Amino acid sequence: MDAVPAEPAKQTRRDQILAAAAELFARHGFHGVGIDDIGAAVGISGPALYRHFRSKDAMLGEMLTSISERLLDGGLNRVAASGDPAHALRELIRWHVDFALDDPALITVQIRNLANLTDPDRRRVRALQRRYVEVWVETIRKTSPEVDEPTARAAAHAVFGLINSTPHSAHLDRDQMAALLSQMALASLSGALPVQP
Repeated sequence: MDAVPAEPAKQTRRDQILAAAAELFARHGFHGVGIDDIGAAVGISGPALYRHFRSKDAMLGEMLTSISERLLDGGLNRVAASGDPAHALRELIRWHVDFALDDPALITVQIRNLANLTDPDRRRVRALQRRYVEVWVETIRKTSPEVDEPTARAAAHAVFGLINSTPHSAHLDRDQMAALLSQMALASLSGALPVQP
């Protein structure tokens, strides 16, 4: 049974600022974007951003923590709603593909900016990321019990690399790209593991 997507929540001013900052960070890099640039993107002055975030570092910390929480929560929900491990694996792939295609700027920021986080934020994000990887590792091993943990973990990271590297492709429309990425991710796992689609 497929997970039913929740109604999208109305964007708050903080959400708008984070979305604009993500686009700018993805395009110009964290250090290439100033507070005034982010303010201009949402139609307010740079200093007015300080009513919402204490600093650009805090903005990045909230952004990357939120990405990691969304990925983890979405993964856990899809596994919980699946009737068997093979279906859970397909749902995890679909979830990550959808996330990468629908939020390419966030994926780019996540990949490029972990080193720019403060130490507490980096530890928080790393802990969430490790939990997300474990959801995949457990699902892969339930699908193929003969696969050892290091192989399952390596396979999960390889699939993340595949999916995260391609959301900016303009060669196919969104649905075609989602289908292609999902098929490629399943095929890559099937090549390394005895996964039955």
